[in-house]
Amino acid sequence: HGAAELDETGTEALPRRTPAPAWLPTAKGEEGDFCLRSSDCAAGLCCARHFWSKICKPVRREGQVCTRHRRKGSHGLEIFQRCQCAEGLACRLQRE
Repeated sequence: HGAAELDETGTEALPRRTPAPAWLPTAKGEEGDFCLRSSDCAAGLCCARHFWSKICKPVRREGQVCTRHRRKGSHGLEIFQRCQCAEGLACRLQRE
């Protein structure tokens, strides 16, 4: 245990990589798929909280509602998160 194996030439053999477990997704998640982080989701999607799990949701496009940011120090748990705005867009207050 703990000793390195030697190959036929007498040099240390590199450890063999095992294949990824079958339960790991091979493709990026689509909208509504469970995720752990945004990199688990396909392009144009982010990983956001939905109830007590996280799913891939679309990033905000022009004209869509933005997430309301609470004051600093307020750590209320949002059970329905929205994604950030798409690249080049920013949220702004809309006057009625």
